[in-house]
Amino acid sequence: METRKKRKSNGGTREWSEKTVNCCTGCTHNCRYCYARDNAIRYKQLTADQWPNERVRPHDVNRGRRKRFPGWVMFPSSHDITPTNLAGCLVFLDELLRVGNQVLVVSKPHLDCIEAVCEKFGDHQSQILFRFTIGACDDSVLSFWEPGAPRYAERKASLKYAFLKGFQTSVSVEPMLDTANIDSLVADLMPFVLESIWIGKMNHISSISKYVDEPTRNALAQLDARQSDAIIKGIYARHKDNPMIRWKESIRAVVGI
Repeated sequence: METRKKRKSNGGTREWSEKTVNCCTGCTHNCRYCYARDNAIRYKQLTADQWPNERVRPHDVNRGRRKRFPGWVMFPSSHDITPTNLAGCLVFLDELLRVGNQVLVVSKPHLDCIEAVCEKFGDHQSQILFRFTIGACDDSVLSFWEPGAPRYAERKASLKYAFLKGFQTSVSVEPMLDTANIDSLVADLMPFVLESIWIGKMNHISSISKYVDEPTRNALAQLDARQSDAIIKGIYARHKDNPMIRWKESIRAVVGI
């Protein structure tokens, strides 16, 4: 019997790169909606209590020269660059860059970490595109959903720092954590963005809800209501003519583009 090949999704990280690489297990940011955290708990690799105890994987950091991949290589995707793992991440990045890779550095940024990356890789500016995840400008929202990650002022300062140092800069507003204030967020960050601002919904809410506590489950339901089709279409209508705004698959599916 002929079998069909499963089509690769064009959503998620594939909208940004064909290759993702990581060098750590767990993440001190401990975001409540994290897909990597969800998978680790679901497949009994780690418990919820173990996940924020970030661990650098020496065999990945010290494996030697890496191959050159076509297109952008996304680093990291299942953890972040934090003060705890910075040294290992710098070694990992160095090995990617020195063989000629173009690296999409995705982070909820710590300013000291971004300063260190910019300092070490100033000669590789053309190979690096920063994409900073900033889902809200309200610290009460950020502290609930991303309890171990930097607050808004530090993320904006990191974006501005990389911008002023001459690096390519972009922003990911995925997931949108505060749809009511998305216009203010975009306006505040736009002056420091050279490449794009990506906007997307919170994904996989029903799946994530199975592995979280009751307060998070209730908050997920409330957030889902605040990203209704009507609200998403309103956001799209207000920003569709801005050439710097890019729409994630979750938005495109709602507005029909």
